[in-house]
Amino acid sequence: MTPDSPPDSVDDPLFESGHRIFANKDLLKIGHVPDAERIVGRDEEISKLAKRLNGAVHGYSPENVMIYGKTGTGKSLVSKHVCQRARNAAQDGVEIGTAYIDCAEDNTETQAVSSLAAKLNDESTTGISVPHTGLSTSKYYKLLWKTLDAQFDSVIIILDEIDLMNDDSVLMKLSRAEEAGKIDCSVGVIAISNKIQYVDNVNERVKSSFQHKELFFKPYDANQLREIMFNREDAFQDGVLSDDVIPLSAAFAAQEHGDARKAIDILRHAGEVAYESGAEQVMEEHVRQAQQHAEKDRFRELVNGAPTQAKAALLALTELSVNSDDDAFLTSRVYDQYERICNHLDMDILSVRRFRDILKEQAFLGVVEIEKINKGSAGGIHLQNRLIEDPQVVRETIFEDNRMQDWSRE
Repeated sequence: MTPDSPPDSVDDPLFESGHRIFANKDLLKIGHVPDAERIVGRDEEISKLAKRLNGAVHGYSPENVMIYGKTGTGKSLVSKHVCQRARNAAQDGVEIGTAYIDCAEDNTETQAVSSLAAKLNDESTTGISVPHTGLSTSKYYKLLWKTLDAQFDSVIIILDEIDLMNDDSVLMKLSRAEEAGKIDCSVGVIAISNKIQYVDNVNERVKSSFQHKELFFKPYDANQLREIMFNREDAFQDGVLSDDVIPLSAAFAAQEHGDARKAIDILRHAGEVAYESGAEQVMEEHVRQAQQHAEKDRFRELVNGAPTQAKAALLALTELSVNSDDDAFLTSRVYDQYERICNHLDMDILSVRRFRDILKEQAFLGVVEIEKINKGSAGGIHLQNRLIEDPQVVRETIFEDNRMQDWSRE
């Protein structure tokens, strides 16, 4: 054996030779794009998106698409799947480039454009080097245009969680690149958001450039969630899942707005709980423990990813809930508390109309519940707002944001 050659493998009792619970855990990863036969209940959405992107297959401009839907409804999965199929279906030597940007990570224009240039660039083909940092935004755009023209006839770019971008200029510049003579290559953008009112708040110039078609993804029902999980059953060793594990995981996820991501999270966590407890099978008790864990993770992800104004609105409702025997409050009362918080934190105070929109967005995401109440002919119809999660848990999560912590010292 040479000094550089690996040693012969030896059995070490510290490490298991195989996993007694999981056979292929990758099938349960959130970013995993399954084969077409594993995608459930999204045939119509796949077909509609493919029609919008059909131009790319023939070398001309694909349409821009705005996709809405709650977390876990398959928006990112379908977008990646259709882009993959478009690339494979390209006609007569047409070269299609595709790129995925998570705007929660690359949330500035410069970060998004530098990531796009790096992901789409094949230095061996273009001779172009794209540094990760150190250039101005305009220079990154120039590198991106050169990269695209050197390699592709059409490009499809997915901007996931577009509402988390600090600046929507990237949407306008990508949409107008060909028209403005920056590139000869055609560009289509798929923008994805959980917020149904995202485009309403976009700059008018951006709207005019984007010229998008809209696609809405409905939540999965319990039967679809069961099928999604049965399609991933081979992530586990044979015989490891007891009969009630998948139906119970699906039932929990169906209660939470048909979130397939949550269903798969619960299934994976249940396997991990079973493994860590030394069990030979995944049982109902492991699913129940996993559900509690997944719910806290999902909620923290939603709140931590919310804009500062949304956190202030949630904090207002939280403070009322913590300091009152009531659990539901009129919007006007929540707004008064929100004003006090904004004044203390030296934040801009939004109009009542925009504040209502924020509460509606949080209701859409499943953080807040809004109920109409009728106070009769004299009182009229009002909206009551209630936190879905334990107010103390919401409070702790919001205070993970350093800026919000100033209120905790009030």
